[in-house]
Amino acid sequence: MTKLSVNINKIATLRNSRGGNTPDLLKVAVDVQEFGAQGITIHPRPDERHIRYKDAYDLVPLVVTEYNIEGNPIQQFIDLVLAVKPTQVTLVPDAIDAITSNAGWDTIKNQEFLTEVVAEFKRNKIRTSIFMDPDLKLIEASAKTGTDRIELYTEAYATEYAKGNKDAIIPYVDAAKLANELGLGINAGHDLSLDNVEYFADKIPNLLEVSIGHALISEALYLGLENVVKMYLHKLQ
Repeated sequence: MTKLSVNINKIATLRNSRGGNTPDLLKVAVDVQEFGAQGITIHPRPDERHIRYKDAYDLVPLVVTEYNIEGNPIQQFIDLVLAVKPTQVTLVPDAIDAITSNAGWDTIKNQEFLTEVVAEFKRNKIRTSIFMDPDLKLIEASAKTGTDRIELYTEAYATEYAKGNKDAIIPYVDAAKLANELGLGINAGHDLSLDNVEYFADKIPNLLEVSIGHALISEALYLGLENVVKMYLHKLQ
């Protein structure tokens, strides 16, 4: 079974928009695990516009499943991960001002750097994953860094699937087959949703984990909105 890690960045975004502690990020993390999620993902950025570095520390005693921290391995991020020691660190090459992750690593151009970063995390017994486009040459190069896993960047699949193009899965299947041959674990994430995740998981061999945040939180709003409106009406009767 593919594990579900819930990215709670959007909860932090909502919290930060008003100040205070509503919604309670830590309670959400506890709740989604109780609801059955097998992991919690956060992606702190230097400007702390959603997840704050303090959140990463505060979550440590509360994440009893798998704790995955994503981010660009600048020194501040590396120091955070080494201090927190999550189950997994996912290396993402996002620019400081990026709204969201928008590309995988060039593991040929950045091989020496990634090899050093991966080695440092693995010395500290932290599982490593590298965020990747489904490019076979780059996946082959990623194996040379010593990484434990790759995370397939699935925006292109999600965009084409929404148009009815199920063949968009083919590059991801080929990438997964190569990763399996190279002994790399396979994660996936970005724009996966209730509409497209089942097909993806069914077609990708040995898919270990998906990380889903934006779609899951948005779907939770839609699917729970009727219930909350009715609860307010009941209180006001």
